[in-house]
Amino acid sequence: MGSELVRAGHLERRAIVYVRQSTPNQVLNNQESLRLQYGLRQRAHELGWREPDIEVIDCDLGLSGAAAAHRAGFKDLVARVTLGEIGIILSIEVTRLARNYSDWYPLLDVCGHRECLIADRDGVYDPGTPNGRLLLGLKGTISELELHTIRGRLTAGLLAKAQRGELEQMLPAGLIRDASGAVVKDPNREVQERITLVFECFLSVRTAAKVGRTLAARGLTLPRRDRNGDIRWQRPTLANVTSMLKNPAYAGAFVRGRSKQLPAALSGGRIKRSRPSGTDWKILVKDKYPAYVSWRTFEQIQSMLRDNRASASASRTDGTTRLRTCDSRLL
Repeated sequence: MGSELVRAGHLERRAIVYVRQSTPNQVLNNQESLRLQYGLRQRAHELGWREPDIEVIDCDLGLSGAAAAHRAGFKDLVARVTLGEIGIILSIEVTRLARNYSDWYPLLDVCGHRECLIADRDGVYDPGTPNGRLLLGLKGTISELELHTIRGRLTAGLLAKAQRGELEQMLPAGLIRDASGAVVKDPNREVQERITLVFECFLSVRTAAKVGRTLAARGLTLPRRDRNGDIRWQRPTLANVTSMLKNPAYAGAFVRGRSKQLPAALSGGRIKRSRPSGTDWKILVKDKYPAYVSWRTFEQIQSMLRDNRASASASRTDGTTRLRTCDSRLL
């Protein structure tokens, strides 16, 4: 079935079938959607394109359409439309191309300027005409709203579970989930004793650096969980000791929001995370895990760590001031 919008000038250029699914899980489990998307090659045939002139772009499989920065296939598509190489873009629905205004409307602009058509399962559209741009604009608006709606539902569900302390998170070394899903202490006694020793040692020597030196002098390592969830024994660095002392899970508390993502404008375009100071967290539910220290002791430790940091900062400032004063006297 053809379309009156397809002209000879369009057929002289290539037809691009853009295939995308949002997550790797969808790619693996939603095969019917993939079949329908790849089946758009036949739709291009029906519109008049020859087989050698039909091309599939599917390198964005498993990537969200919320942004284009990480989608090489979409950026290549826009570049080729700009060069006038493409006569039509076929997608099962416009949500596959983009789910936000900042990506969708520039694509419509360049397609309209280069007389490139856009087709989905509902029909063929010419972005260069008022009616075509209106319909595609509405589809793009609905697509972005749908993304916010889906995200809002998922976030609300996660937030509700987190407020009850039931959201599953990566547990630190020393805590595991049993077969029923309940959080218990690691049955490995050496792991338990080493974690307890860190807290006891800190309360005795009062600084994380001294804890690290004490453990290192005794040839002791610390249990740490890697990104795969496995326990690895590592040397007691200042970072390892401080991370353990600041983790509220060891005081039996479920916490959500220990770090927050900085806006790209404030982080040089890269994803960076910052940690709120003290116990200024979004969600705190006490007595959810078996504790290695009481909550009162944990708060005491956090206060001591803050005092140590403040003292160290003051010492550095005083040292700089004294150095500058000495330099001025020499001058």
